Amino acid sequence: MPAMVILNPYSARWEAQRRKPEVETALRNAGIDYELVESNAPNHATDVAEKAAQEGYTPVIVAGGDGTIGEVINGLHRAKPEGVLGPIGILPLGTANDLVVNLGLPLDLEVAAQSIAGGNTRRIDLGAANDWVFANNSAVGLEPVVSIYNIRMTALRGVIRYLVAALRAIMSKPMWTMRIAWDDGEYEGPVSLVSVGNCPITGGLFRMAPAADPADGRLTFVHGYAPTRLRMLALLPRAISGDYVNDPAVHQFHTTQLTIRCSPVTPIQTDGELRAEDLTEVTYRILPARLDIFQP
Repeated sequence: MPAMVILNPYSARWEAQRRKPEVETALRNAGIDYELVESNAPNHATDVAEKAAQEGYTPVIVAGGDGTIGEVINGLHRAKPEGVLGPIGILPLGTANDLVVNLGLPLDLEVAAQSIAGGNTRRIDLGAANDWVFANNSAVGLEPVVSIYNIRMTALRGVIRYLVAALRAIMSKPMWTMRIAWDDGEYEGPVSLVSVGNCPITGGLFRMAPAADPADGRLTFVHGYAPTRLRMLALLPRAISGDYVNDPAVHQFHTTQLTIRCSPVTPIQTDGELRAEDLTEVTYRILPARLDIFQP
């Protein structure tokens, strides 16, 4: 059966639509037999991936960014809630392509297609946040507030948009009271952010969970509280390097599960996509060794 290619034309603010001929040329040059479906609405890629898995298409190839990868993985997980998913191939067409960068996968479409055709795979963990699964990162608190600002901005493109969105979110000075419990610890008190990483980098710039390893059978999460805008701004450049976790106000842990109860309500993002804006409870858990991805 041919590969199912799921292309999100909106990735990188419609840049993926312009690059569709490049995608098809790369697939043909790699000798990959495929069918291509374009997603046309939020979560459409999830439905397409679920149906493709049920009908036996293999592999499923994602042509898009991190949000599209997340939607496809959720579709595969719906079709097969237990056991190893994939293999999947990635043709990176996103703005930041965080998962590809974290895993050291090819950014060039021709090289990526040849890697898929080569058949070599690696197996990584997935994370689950309530009913959503994610490959790279999830967060509550400040980080999804950044996502909300990022969605609203249309004038800027590229990674700079994430940085400007982060600055705008910091200036809004959000704060929550949370009760956080994990494998061997708990915390209750004021919180500015909780970032949960399967991989270190998110938003194209930020090492929000610098100690994360996508194949160690654990999630790595960071929680911190900065009481003023000035303290938040001071931590921002250190989040780019990951050094912010060495600040006394920031704490990094490894765990297989994490529960969060918060007030007021918090938004949540998984793999850069806003999933909800009004949660009071979130449960995270690791899905170890759950996804096969083609690599060179």
